[in-house]
Amino acid sequence: MPGPSSARPVRSVELAGALYFATRSPVWGGGRAFYDPDAVGRVYARAHLVSASQFADIAAQEMYREPGEDLELSEVLASGVARLGPGRYETLVCAGQIDGWPVLTFTAPWGADAVAPVAPALAYLRVLMSGLLETGAWDAGTVAAYVASTRGVGPRWPEQAIRDLIT
Repeated sequence: MPGPSSARPVRSVELAGALYFATRSPVWGGGRAFYDPDAVGRVYARAHLVSASQFADIAAQEMYREPGEDLELSEVLASGVARLGPGRYETLVCAGQIDGWPVLTFTAPWGADAVAPVAPALAYLRVLMSGLLETGAWDAGTVAAYVASTRGVGPRWPEQAIRDLIT
């Protein structure tokens, strides 16, 4: 995928859809982040310019599969979605383009309203917010308000608790 010399390797993006937290991560001990491209809203995110093989390796790790095998991307690039399995993070989504490159991600096959929200662990939120802040696109108050407003975060973690994580 990488090619144009003008392409930045990491940048902020805002995607149509919604971020929500559901299911339980055995690693983090709380809800996992998912992307619902069909929901109304905006998702703050980081885009990384990676090769198709790198994307396949990242996706395989999140799907608990052995890395090393490239993914067939023609369906997701043509239709915007491809389901590789029924589990979480086994649905590929093309959320648009940046500088002619597809914006690919993976999520669950269900939407935000189809599962019970599960509050994420504070450590998980800290990593997520650090990544958003590193882009320089949003200030700490904007990131805290955004994260606090996502499905699954409140009322367990009110906005002030989220703000306290940043400072």
